[in-house]
Amino acid sequence: MKIPFNKPFLTGNELDYIEDAVSEGKISGNGKYTKKCQCFFQNQYGFHKCLLTTSCTDALEMAAILLNIQPGDEVIMPSYTFVSTANAFVLRGAKIRFVDSRKSHPGMDEDKVEDLVNDKTKAIVVVHYAGVACDMDKIMAIAQKYDLFVVEDAAQAVDSYYIHSDGSQSPLGSIGHLGTFSFHETKNVIAGEGGLLAINDEQFSERAEIIWEKGTNRSAFFRGEVDKYGWVDIGSSFLPSELNATFLFAQLEHLEKIQHKRLALWQRYHEGLEDICQRLGIQQPVIPDYATNNAHMYYLVCDSEYQRSKLISSLERAGIIAVFHYQSLHKSEYFEDRHDGRTLPMTDKYSDQLVRLPLFYELETKQQLKIIDAISEFGEKETPVNIKKLVNW
Repeated sequence: MKIPFNKPFLTGNELDYIEDAVSEGKISGNGKYTKKCQCFFQNQYGFHKCLLTTSCTDALEMAAILLNIQPGDEVIMPSYTFVSTANAFVLRGAKIRFVDSRKSHPGMDEDKVEDLVNDKTKAIVVVHYAGVACDMDKIMAIAQKYDLFVVEDAAQAVDSYYIHSDGSQSPLGSIGHLGTFSFHETKNVIAGEGGLLAINDEQFSERAEIIWEKGTNRSAFFRGEVDKYGWVDIGSSFLPSELNATFLFAQLEHLEKIQHKRLALWQRYHEGLEDICQRLGIQQPVIPDYATNNAHMYYLVCDSEYQRSKLISSLERAGIIAVFHYQSLHKSEYFEDRHDGRTLPMTDKYSDQLVRLPLFYELETKQQLKIIDAISEFGEKETPVNIKKLVNW
């Protein structure tokens, strides 16, 4: 039997909650389970206001509208990210200034951000890659110095924290003006498709709800705050079906159990692969002192594109599906001619050399040991010398 890269996990209550929503006759958006999910995040992590969305993409697009991004505005973000991070702001007319990744981690190099700031800069979008925090004290200091907005793309960062210099911790997504999350089936908690906008700056609360409801004040009407509702701003149908919300709420009830299991799987990879990775020159994940680990992903950074290709093929022959990840956005077909010409070598390294291993709740110990053994067997056949000779294949 093949070991898949991902397998969606059912906690047991999903179908019961879906049936409950159907029996109550409310399966369109903004019903009982939508409110339950939003309250969970507000209570658990202290977000000022939360709005469930159909995807993290939609949450990012809402963020771009809320920040009033206009043609000519510049937005700074990493190149090593999913296209939605950039698309949301490009759709509003922004010029994207991409930042390289760190040597130790695929996340953005915070020390390269300030050099890109100019009088057209409107916002910084950080991406907490693999659920591991960017250095938010550095980012927020830059934002305060130049009066910029900060959006946290925390798509992979549910239940992960930033550790401040004084030792206090803040949930990722709660530090910037706005935060966005994903509940895609590959994430720690899932809704099939789904997302969340976390609003941390009160100035955006009222307008966010209007944008979320297609540009209308419909939510205020149902709360009895206005006697009728109408079109008062731009917006779209960003809120999800109640069926998505029921599925997600069943997952959130078991968040602690899910996280406990994923962290155990992550740690087994980390310890079991340490020796072979050192021998082959493969980089394991690094968790900075200012970050916690939510075990969203376990990845390896091979020492060449050739080595990665060989490793993925070797695992596939063993019935194991491992995959690479993002391609450099600054080199994409759409953006290449729009890029300012700077080289981003670390971004390109991760695009060419990073591989993700299977990590999902129902991954059994014997399956994970098979993966570790298969990588060890690959290491016995391949030596760093042989691989480097063929690096330009």
